[in-house]
Amino acid sequence: MRRGSVSPSPELPNVDAGLFHRPDAERLHPAERATHPPRILLLYGSLRERSYSRLLTEEAARLLQALGAEPRIFDPRGLPMPDDTPEDHPKVQELRALAQWAEGMVWTSPERHGAMTGIMKAQIDWIPLSIGAVRPTQGKTLAVMEVSGGSQSFNAVNQLRVLGRWMRMITIPNQSSVAKAFLEFDDAGRMKPSSYYERVVDVMEELVKFTLLTRDAAGYLVDRYSERRESAEQLSARVNQRAI
Repeated sequence: MRRGSVSPSPELPNVDAGLFHRPDAERLHPAERATHPPRILLLYGSLRERSYSRLLTEEAARLLQALGAEPRIFDPRGLPMPDDTPEDHPKVQELRALAQWAEGMVWTSPERHGAMTGIMKAQIDWIPLSIGAVRPTQGKTLAVMEVSGGSQSFNAVNQLRVLGRWMRMITIPNQSSVAKAFLEFDDAGRMKPSSYYERVVDVMEELVKFTLLTRDAAGYLVDRYSERRESAEQLSARVNQRAI
């Protein structure tokens, strides 16, 4: 405890009273609310000419726009592997700028050998946990989806959920896993009517709702006692992983 501080309770002698705050319901519903369309960044994990993760991402972007959001899709072509080039590479800077711009994200990966693809993971790895004491993804919403060539699986979306938690994001409950994706898109690259398509509609609708609900209070939702006790320099040193 800091010198001169008082515990909020005799039963909590290790808590710094000056930094221990009861949640404030009014701060969860600020009077001034954003009026612009929810800004959503979409990432996909394949470079194939007919990439089903890209086609699913494009379908999701159409839905997001119809739901009142502003979607932007990042093209991973030309993005170098993490640590293979300096951070000032144009594609890295493009990705990071989009990550900071976004209020929510959609991550869509093929499942390959029971896991997300390296292309998907590389994009997430290029998004820093922190820029100084600021975390570009913290408090933002996230939806996860996957496509597979065989029977329905959830390995990739489960991994994406772990990464979302690691990036301090608010991952929505719903998700999409499209089995035998080669059967679910027509020659023009549009997704056919099916229960899989309806699930994608559900996921995008839920993402927009969660983004509208949380974006104005995102900073307060992820405001933490332990981090209030740290200086900006200490926080930056703790979460920065450049030395790893």
